[in-house]
Amino acid sequence: MPRLRRHGVIPGFGLTLGYTLTYLSLIVLIPLVALVVKGAAQPWSSFRDAVFDPRTMAAWRLTFSTALIASLVNVVFGLVVAWALARYDFPGRRLLDALIDIPFALPTAVSGIALTAIYAPNGWVGRLLEPLGIRAAFTPLGIVIALTFIGLPFIVRTVQPAIEDLDPAAEEAASLLGATRMQTLWRVILPALQPALVAGFVTALARALGEYGSVIFISGNMPMKTEIASLLIVTRLEQFDYPGAAAIALLMLATSFVLLFAVNAGQWWATRRQRGREA
Repeated sequence: MPRLRRHGVIPGFGLTLGYTLTYLSLIVLIPLVALVVKGAAQPWSSFRDAVFDPRTMAAWRLTFSTALIASLVNVVFGLVVAWALARYDFPGRRLLDALIDIPFALPTAVSGIALTAIYAPNGWVGRLLEPLGIRAAFTPLGIVIALTFIGLPFIVRTVQPAIEDLDPAAEEAASLLGATRMQTLWRVILPALQPALVAGFVTALARALGEYGSVIFISGNMPMKTEIASLLIVTRLEQFDYPGAAAIALLMLATSFVLLFAVNAGQWWATRRQRGREA
């Protein structure tokens, strides 16, 4: 008896794969290859001078350090926010849950102007910090604040589903076995949330490394002090230094690839370790 061929709603594998490769090539692969070719086509001396220039190195150190600090802050407080949204029912929870996505929808320039107006020396928060000797706007602290603002949703939206899938029975069992709240957190909850936390952290870090609009307003853009790598690329383009801009962009692209490789390797290691425990 001949077997009946099942027809899926989506077209067959060949056509679907062809559309996928074509779409990814036009949107992602070809622009990235063009960037690599443009950055690598210049002489090594020109590439080295552009990448290892003191101004470039200062901008890169500032960009990476502020992005790392903001992402670490978001891991801690993003976990708390995600836990509150996933585990507790309180008045205004749906509104708070919707507000988490504001940085996704808000144009980065608008968020940058708003943060600058609030944290400037004459702003609502800035005037309270000024007597304490703390200056947020036009300093690296302001950059950290802006990157924390735009990175929080990445942590919350990555960790929140993992918390919702976490069985409360495991926490109750740990409590019945005599574990304290801190022991339950470190030995039961955090190991289960580790893959989601790592993924959210790396995603927020990668997003912070490439942030531009919300940072340029609050940073002050002072070379060697508060100038980020993205702004330096734009500056090189405005100066018609296309090879220099391509070299810095290639450095940021390589960093993004390293981060993506790290998160995938970390998730693979965590999954393998979890399976080993279950076995």
